[in-house]
Amino acid sequence: MPFVVTDSCIQCKYTDCVSVCPMDCFVEGPNFLAIDPDGCIDCSMCVPECPVGAIYNATDLPAALSHFEDLNARLAKLPGWKPITKAQPPLPDHAQWKDVTDKLPLLKMPEP
Repeated sequence: MPFVVTDSCIQCKYTDCVSVCPMDCFVEGPNFLAIDPDGCIDCSMCVPECPVGAIYNATDLPAALSHFEDLNARLAKLPGWKPITKAQPPLPDHAQWKDVTDKLPLLKMPEP
């Protein structure tokens, strides 16, 4: 089972996780990261790197976050969601968002 990025990442976009991914399976949008399930080898190296606990094994997703498994898969294939392999600074206002829950309505899509 692949790993999944959930809503804790939205508006924060910490990228510590991407630098340890041996398969380079992370993609980024304007304010969120997703994992391409076709590339994920279930190694779990990204999980402890996320400072907000946004990454779960798909088999361990809480029921309230289960829709993120499909969302990661769909976003990973969309034009405008580009691979990311090196850590970058988080979004400028990440500190104010890191403890906020239910941020899915804030997910931004890249410009076409």
